[in-house]
Amino acid sequence: MDFDRIREVIAAFPDTLIVENDGDVYAIHDPDGDYAQNPRQGWATIMTSDAYDSASHLDRPGVFRLNIGLPRGRLRELLDPEADHDAAALDVLFPHPVYGAMNWVSVLNPDRTWPLVRQLLADAHAFAVRKHENTARRRAERS
Repeated sequence: MDFDRIREVIAAFPDTLIVENDGDVYAIHDPDGDYAQNPRQGWATIMTSDAYDSASHLDRPGVFRLNIGLPRGRLRELLDPEADHDAAALDVLFPHPVYGAMNWVSVLNPDRTWPLVRQLLADAHAFAVRKHENTARRRAERS
């Protein structure tokens, strides 16, 4: 699956705001359209450079890393956190090199992993929706 197609798939999730910066893509659940006033973490990113970490060697031509924020425990269902993971291997799921402990999973240039990755994107989006709904409910209860 190529970068542009993955970006299209991510952008098609309901209420997703796509923010692009220096070739990187950030998918943010923004049903209220208030991201500028109320910034929050995205639910998926596509990184194209080693600007934030060099574990995946994204300086290779055409290589990008898709990162997906999952609910607590979902990463452990997929991967053994104690195992060695090669953050530079193509088309292999691994814990995010920096945010793996925060339940982010990554994959470089997904291809044969795409069916699973597509499901993980749906899981991450649903998790972002739940977080937004919980936050909105708490705000309403305080009012």
